[in-house]
Amino acid sequence: MTRILLVEDEESYRVPLAYRLEKDGFEVAQAATGPDAVELFAASGADLVLLDLMLPGMEGTQVCREIRRTSDVPVIMLTAKDDEIDKVVGLELGADDYVTKPYSYRELLARVRAVLRRRGDLSVSDEHAPSDAIAVGRISMDTVRHEVSVAGELVAVPLREFELLEMFLRNPDRVLTRGPLT
Repeated sequence: MTRILLVEDEESYRVPLAYRLEKDGFEVAQAATGPDAVELFAASGADLVLLDLMLPGMEGTQVCREIRRTSDVPVIMLTAKDDEIDKVVGLELGADDYVTKPYSYRELLARVRAVLRRRGDLSVSDEHAPSDAIAVGRISMDTVRHEVSVAGELVAVPLREFELLEMFLRNPDRVLTRGPLT
């Protein structure tokens, strides 16, 4: 399984992205600070690094330098900095790609797969792995691609609602409770 190190200090970006990457078949390790990223990479390595530039403790550019001292692992910078000079500096430091926020998950996933394919770390068949589809009535859901359609038309669904809908679709004709409060 391909291991991705996701380095992002904003939990609101990191957690949903990790969830979606895991749904797409990747193993995801997460770091919220620059020093944590360097330590985690040194301890466990990764097949690819998704790296934010603005991190507490150590800037993403320094994290990239540290990783480049020992490895040529692919690095995709994932940041809100969208000035040309920021992109040039990131690529000059050794990043393989540069994606600015806000981004489309599908585009990011395509870039991840393209970088891994170029390195020979992802076979073409992995890109077209079978989906995990659920259908109940007029609603269908692809849990791998994180897509929901109603009567054949795609509908955008936020992460929490997607998870709830998946639970409901997997348990038709059941009354679900949240369980005992603790």
